[in-house]
Amino acid sequence: MSAAITPPITANTALIVLDVQKAIDDPKWASKNNPGYVDKIVDLLAAFRATDLPVIHIRHDEPNPASTYHTDGPGNAIKPEVAPLPGEPVIAKNVNCAFIATDLEKYLHDHGITRLVFTGVVIHNSMDASIRVAHCLGFDVILPLDATTAIDVTDAKGIRHDAQTVFDLFAAVLGSEYCTLSTTDYVIAALPR
Repeated sequence: MSAAITPPITANTALIVLDVQKAIDDPKWASKNNPGYVDKIVDLLAAFRATDLPVIHIRHDEPNPASTYHTDGPGNAIKPEVAPLPGEPVIAKNVNCAFIATDLEKYLHDHGITRLVFTGVVIHNSMDASIRVAHCLGFDVILPLDATTAIDVTDAKGIRHDAQTVFDLFAAVLGSEYCTLSTTDYVIAALPR
């Protein structure tokens, strides 16, 4: 269940845009359950920028040449709809968690950021790993569910689980302990006026 944001969002809150790169448009990722997630991230970016709240972009630089996110591949570029503006940091990672072997945690502490609004792809990989670690590090995490997505997953027995089922399961687990589940509209409504 999504919730309104309390207390209201203040200057200690940053918007995180995670792995929203051209790679996600590859046919490999076509089974997404929430095709409008990028539009919601665009809305959040506009709202955070309008209130001068921090925006942090995380770019996945995958060393494996077979990956759609490969560092030197065409999919590595951040999607133009969510491209960083001058002054917005871009932190590169090369594993699924945005905190491992990056300076994200230091950046957040250095800037007095204690609350994170996570957006991006996909809920069952980098979003899950990063949100869990953020929670364990003591950050207050908000996940607007309409600003993320999942894809179909095939398990070790060869059973294919559709993207919506994967999405719902991971949202339930994350919301049970690691973050507050919300929506883009609730987050924007909680921003300073």
